[in-house]
Amino acid sequence: MKRLCIFVLCLTILFPSVFAAPAPPELVSPCAILIEKETGNILFAKDEHKQLPPASVTKVMTLLLVVEAINSGKITLEDPVSVSEHAAGMGGSQVFLSPGEQMSVNDMLKATVIASGNDSAVALAEHIAGSEESFVGLMNERAKQLGMNDTSFKNCTGLDVDGHVTSAHDIALMARELIKHDLIKNYTTIWMDTLRDGAFQLANTNKLIRSYKGITGLKTGSTSVAKFCLAATAERDGMELIAAILAAPSSKERFSDASKLLDYGFANYTIYNAATDTELSPLPVVLGKKESVIVDFGNTPSVLAEKSNISNIVHETDIPENVKAPVQQGQKVGTLKIISSGNVISEVPIIATETVERLEITGIFTEILSGILMR
Repeated sequence: MKRLCIFVLCLTILFPSVFAAPAPPELVSPCAILIEKETGNILFAKDEHKQLPPASVTKVMTLLLVVEAINSGKITLEDPVSVSEHAAGMGGSQVFLSPGEQMSVNDMLKATVIASGNDSAVALAEHIAGSEESFVGLMNERAKQLGMNDTSFKNCTGLDVDGHVTSAHDIALMARELIKHDLIKNYTTIWMDTLRDGAFQLANTNKLIRSYKGITGLKTGSTSVAKFCLAATAERDGMELIAAILAAPSSKERFSDASKLLDYGFANYTIYNAATDTELSPLPVVLGKKESVIVDFGNTPSVLAEKSNISNIVHETDIPENVKAPVQQGQKVGTLKIISSGNVISEVPIIATETVERLEITGIFTEILSGILMR
């Protein structure tokens, strides 16, 4: 064993690169970022705040507002969407909608996600806000809420207009928000589909759908000004990553760069989830109408960790022996600490999952008397 240790030490000295941390990927694209969905942690960044035109990656925000409108009950997937002259007149990628034509929100989503239809995107925008202009106002308002400080939207399609800009960083932020809605993945994972009762073929512009393991979306974009852009999302072993690429020289290179980023993330990072081996027992309640209260974590007890450092992460719970009534649902009763190399890297509240009211005077007297008689 001693000889083995000496051998490993010698290798480390003679060949340090073998034991060094993995080098980040080398990209052709001038601007890029890689983040983890759950924590939002940045795993790689290259000129991520540079403001550039995003082409049809703009539609990530368009889709976010559509999905949020569906989830709020403002619209449904079955609603008919009427096509205006303005929507039908969009240039660039389209599904060739005609003025007066109607399609369901569901089909308009398919057209926008899979074929990157500018006409379908505008039709959805008008259906929600009355006009594209009003919808763009909602897009910029939502961008501010998400902290997208590098972004200014001028339309809902991504067609080149002066001042219509965002950044790789901001694309990652809105993509992260969009994939919180599982509904969108019903569309972003489709490779081929049809519209108009099978008469119109759709093929996904995101070629990673066919080639990358775990891919879940998300949106491509390209114009002569913006060059080739991409927001790519993928999930493996419970960890979902988001890669954003701006101004790649070619379509092939944007997909290649995104794949490199995702590969780098999956190879070197993992999610450490303290919930998998932490059992929380019911917490006794003093003078409560119930003897105990069920407790749980206030949010997900997990952290993003480098795979090489996972053995150094531990966790511990700090919770009292009991709690006095009354107990309110959501009340913090303890803490779970996640510790790496002796440092607390995350604190997760432990909360009561139900309300337990305090005993009334007669109940308290009964409890005391019962305790005396049992002695």
